Amino acid sequence: MATDASPAFRTVPQSHDFHPEISVSPSPTHDGLEFRQFMIAGSIAGLVEHMAMFPVDTLKTRMQILGGSCSVQPISVRQALGSMLKLEGLAGLYRGIGAMGLGAGPAHAVYFSVYEMSKEFFTRGNPNSSAAHAVSGVFATVTSDAVITPMDVVKQRLQLQSSPYKGVADCVKRVLVEEGVGAFYKSYRTTVVMNAPFTAVHFATYEAAKRGLMEVSPESASDERLVVHATAGAAAGALAAAVTTPLDVVKTQLQCQGVCGCDRFSSSSIGDVIRSIVTKDGYQGLMRGWVPRMLFHAPAAAICWSTYEASKTFFQKLNGSESCRT
Repeated sequence: MATDASPAFRTVPQSHDFHPEISVSPSPTHDGLEFRQFMIAGSIAGLVEHMAMFPVDTLKTRMQILGGSCSVQPISVRQALGSMLKLEGLAGLYRGIGAMGLGAGPAHAVYFSVYEMSKEFFTRGNPNSSAAHAVSGVFATVTSDAVITPMDVVKQRLQLQSSPYKGVADCVKRVLVEEGVGAFYKSYRTTVVMNAPFTAVHFATYEAAKRGLMEVSPESASDERLVVHATAGAAAGALAAAVTTPLDVVKTQLQCQGVCGCDRFSSSSIGDVIRSIVTKDGYQGLMRGWVPRMLFHAPAAAICWSTYEASKTFFQKLNGSESCRT
């Protein structure tokens, strides 16, 4: 029996000691993993991230609506949290989590698998190219946003105070009947326009920060490497969140229009919504909710990346042990 030191490849036995009963499994596509394993790792990471940080996401949604089209004065994170706990209890922070549970897994499976395939293609000859990482991130977000946007619409409508919907199924049914299937994708263009630069900044920052931290301690133990992934992810998430907050405000306004007294817009034009926000609240209205958005994305990215990298490591070891057994 002969094996290669790398888990990604195996040495095929020479003809004189080849046994017909030994089968060779398909080679992993990239980084020692198969495509399906990237999808599983991404799905796990997305679910853990969004479930853990969902209450902060609810606060962000409330703050982006309050002071905007609902004609209520802007409030701080502490005021928003205190009001929610007083009026709705802890359960209010988790309204809509079912919709995110249904959407986050599939969307992140697509997100990370497309990213890994794109990164393998674009970084040929230059594995440390920030531009290649950014472009790969854009490809990933355009495809994953098509999966997550409908459930994100449902999630945000359920997060609103006094939401008229009883739950995920009721919201989906009523939106389809009252507004049509197009309502689920009115914010898709805005989501892509927001997430393309968000993901470009996020992935480029993450890969650069991870590379820098790994150079400081190249022989890190596995637990130290987990800290590296979490730290790089937190930095990437915070920076990307701050840069793209205005577009996130626009997305929230489009997804919640007509619900709980919020304004309806004549079109899904980003420019029209921005003008409406600036007219009512000035340019500071475009940064509404930036604090909870950063408080969400910094730890969320840390959780997501560390979970994703840990899942990849698990599969790499699994593939290696299967290779040795063969």
